[in-house]
Amino acid sequence: MSSESKIPVSTYFGAMTFDQKAMRARLPKEVFTALQGTIKAGKKITEEIAGVVAHGMKEWAMEKGATHYTHWFQPMTGSTAEKHDAFLSIDRDGTPIERFSGEQLIQGEPDASSFPSGGMRTTFEARGYTAWDPSSPAFLMKGGKDLTLCIPTVFISYNGEALDAKTPLLRSMDAVSKSSIRLLETLGVSGVSRVKTFAGCEQEYFLIDRKYYTERPDLVMCGRTLLGALPPKGQQLEDHYFGSIPDRVLEFMQDVEHELYLLGIPAKTRHNEVAPHQFEIAPIFEEANIAVDHNLLVMEVMRKIAEKKGFALLLAEKPFAGINGSGKHNNWSIGTDTGINLLDPGDTPEKNIQFLVFLVAVLGGIYKRADVLRMSIASMGNDHRLGANEAPPAVVTVFLGELLERVLDAIESGKVDLKTQKQVLNLGLAQVPEVNKDYTDRNRTSPFAFTGNKFEFRAVGSSQAASVPNMVLNTLMAESVDQMADAILAKIKAGKERDTAILETLREQITATKAIRYQGDNYSEALQQYARDNGLPNLKNTPQSLRVLLKKDIQDLFIKYGVLTAEETNSRLHIRLERYVKGIDIEARTLQLMLKTFVIPDVSEYQGDIGSSFNNLLAAAEAIGLSDKAIKSQADHLKKLAENLSTLIDLTGEFDEVVEKLETLDSEFDKADYCADVLLPFMVKVREVSDRLELMVDRSRWQLPTYSEMLFEH
Repeated sequence: MSSESKIPVSTYFGAMTFDQKAMRARLPKEVFTALQGTIKAGKKITEEIAGVVAHGMKEWAMEKGATHYTHWFQPMTGSTAEKHDAFLSIDRDGTPIERFSGEQLIQGEPDASSFPSGGMRTTFEARGYTAWDPSSPAFLMKGGKDLTLCIPTVFISYNGEALDAKTPLLRSMDAVSKSSIRLLETLGVSGVSRVKTFAGCEQEYFLIDRKYYTERPDLVMCGRTLLGALPPKGQQLEDHYFGSIPDRVLEFMQDVEHELYLLGIPAKTRHNEVAPHQFEIAPIFEEANIAVDHNLLVMEVMRKIAEKKGFALLLAEKPFAGINGSGKHNNWSIGTDTGINLLDPGDTPEKNIQFLVFLVAVLGGIYKRADVLRMSIASMGNDHRLGANEAPPAVVTVFLGELLERVLDAIESGKVDLKTQKQVLNLGLAQVPEVNKDYTDRNRTSPFAFTGNKFEFRAVGSSQAASVPNMVLNTLMAESVDQMADAILAKIKAGKERDTAILETLREQITATKAIRYQGDNYSEALQQYARDNGLPNLKNTPQSLRVLLKKDIQDLFIKYGVLTAEETNSRLHIRLERYVKGIDIEARTLQLMLKTFVIPDVSEYQGDIGSSFNNLLAAAEAIGLSDKAIKSQADHLKKLAENLSTLIDLTGEFDEVVEKLETLDSEFDKADYCADVLLPFMVKVREVSDRLELMVDRSRWQLPTYSEMLFEH
């Protein structure tokens, strides 16, 4: 760690980012002002202005030591992509010179044919464009021995289709801004030129020793363990959560934070999570598009630092069966460019009509579009985590807390007379001051919970980019906000006073969306019954969830708000189905490899040694006076080992046939359903036998690192 870490973070925060401070220092005043107009209001930028920005950006980057630049984008692979180009250019007379033009800043041309497009592009149609996104600051990324200037961009095809996750997110932010300004004007609020959505992604992850990682084909190929018996101690004692952070891990965290601070990423919190060797890093709120970029950088920085520290970073949602998995709690809020958080209730929520209208709009959006919100976090990895008595279920509900429930019930009944000033908890301890009581207790089981002035979408998977969940949240919010404004305006047009129209609309929407509000334990069977009784969608796996994108009203929703065309929606459906099937196929073939080259040989060899030992014992039994009971006990042990091994060998043969059948299926959905309904359950069946054998075999004969080693040896 550099000497910078020994001085206040504020003195070097963002030093590797071409932020406002760097722009102001490098750009003429009129160019800086024009660029700020682009960033804040979405105004077009001219190529002339871009040329000046490019020169200033290049000079800044080269002074820091950068030799190359890249357009950094988010293809539909769930990660990021980059192609590096040198600043170096050769003049006609052979003179070397560093160049970076406005044209190079604004637009790049990576090969689009090798990125998934869901049928929008064929292999021979290779042209694709990256286009500069000025709203997200450029930054310098360390790699190898040098720095590279990374320019956040969108990625589009030759014909303008979005080939990335960033473009639809930016479109959705524009949509929710336009709709929210209209609703605010309906409420009598003027002077707002833009409404922004904000996000903060709490990132959970596991760290294990890298030597164990490299010895497990399942972790290397799939990111999660496909075999492994639970250790005697897991998380039963609940002694890891918020516990003392091991020094080696703390050093990793400190190095990660240092790199993030240089990149202008406001990492705020670090702590042990519930499971052994599971941890969390949480940021400060930022605008949603920047928060998504920063979360992707957080994952990349953690991966690089982990390798340097001898760790392997595991971001899979469920890397260890029977052990709590990892999420990416997406904190989401909405506010104006004048600094008003539209989800801040103030001291008296029932009097803050603006807050209540937007709160109820959220309820309306989630109630109407719970299925598409569930779709947004569907993935192969998240299927193992959701509903596993540790994470939110596949049913999407909203938790508001006792006080806001009472407020909404009172509005619905017409009795808005509650005393809801901020409550205080008197702890009865002279040395401890009084503590303000929040409006809501925290419901850790809720997939979508109100937490004071924002919502926490807890069902997002730890490995996924947050672009899609935030895009969906913004879009369903735009629709719901418009419906609120339409209802209020219709009542005003019918002759009602504005306040009366607002209150009546609130009452109607509170009643209409009541079913989405669930205040109980979301892990319980009671929630499942509640979903059935109230008609809430319960999409238990990825294929079921992705079918939502086939619905005409969902495609129409994205089209109406300019977020996705029908073709772009279909492409995302096909890409995600394909990745789901290919991912499970890789897991299945990795399991075949492990069974045939690790488990069965290890157990067979051990069984042979035990059998030889037993034969020797039988030969000496009479001489040493061994009882029949003792002989039977050892014979039973050998028999149990042999029977389990035989069962595993038979199942492995059947498993080969199950895996091969996947290739005979035609449609994407047939393959996906087969993976979910047949292949994955068979993998669990095989695993159960293998895990039993692991507990019967001498540890020195078992090649694969065990859960005990990976989770408890640092």
